[in-house]
Amino acid sequence: MVVEDEQHLGIGIKYNLEAEGYRVSLVEDGPAALKLVDVAPHSIDLIVLDLMLPGMSGYTVCQKIREAGLGLPVLMLSARTLPEDRTRGFDVGANQYMSKPFELDELLSRVKNLLQISRHAGPAPANGSNPTDSKPVAASSQAVDFIEFGKVSVDFRTHQVRVDDKPVRMTPKELRLLRYFVENPERVISRAELLVQVWEVPGNVQTRAVDQFIARLRKVIEPSTAEPVHLLTLRDAGYRFVIDPEKEK
Repeated sequence: MVVEDEQHLGIGIKYNLEAEGYRVSLVEDGPAALKLVDVAPHSIDLIVLDLMLPGMSGYTVCQKIREAGLGLPVLMLSARTLPEDRTRGFDVGANQYMSKPFELDELLSRVKNLLQISRHAGPAPANGSNPTDSKPVAASSQAVDFIEFGKVSVDFRTHQVRVDDKPVRMTPKELRLLRYFVENPERVISRAELLVQVWEVPGNVQTRAVDQFIARLRKVIEPSTAEPVHLLTLRDAGYRFVIDPEKEK
């Protein structure tokens, strides 16, 4: 499904996707997109979603899709290029973000990759982790719905987070990243693996999203961001999550 209010652009994207052999539905606003998803969610394999839509932004459309528990890939398009715009897109559940104007070949390549991810992943699991790369990536070793460590307690089912017994707000993507670390404690996890398992994009994608989200997680879970004890960086290797730092001494 292509959601684009600029008619010439929407028709152009639809035409080129159909030329590649895809079946494409084109809608021009957010409510129409949500209605189509609600009526036939399993008939849609991927959404190409414009950000600036009449009546309802692409952010809201994507967020409502994720709140409905649907894991279908979302490729967000926008003329907005600021880092905070991209970050917000990932926060509400977008898998990839492309800035307008874009190269057609890149759009087609991203669509192809996201569809491959969707086929390999099947229904989105509760913890949001999907194997999406041709290289083997370790899946979560255990499902965790609740954890306490240090001064932090997290209920992943209700999205309730408390630090020093005070409620803290975290975005769905921050919780998804934290949950992946929690379910893979003590193991060195590469940036490529995080991109594949948490962001559901190929591990070789060039992005600063991982660094930005690691920094945001540390602000929540670490006693001191200058000297992290739970979320450690291993130079040129990745990150390691430590539940009990005392055992490291």
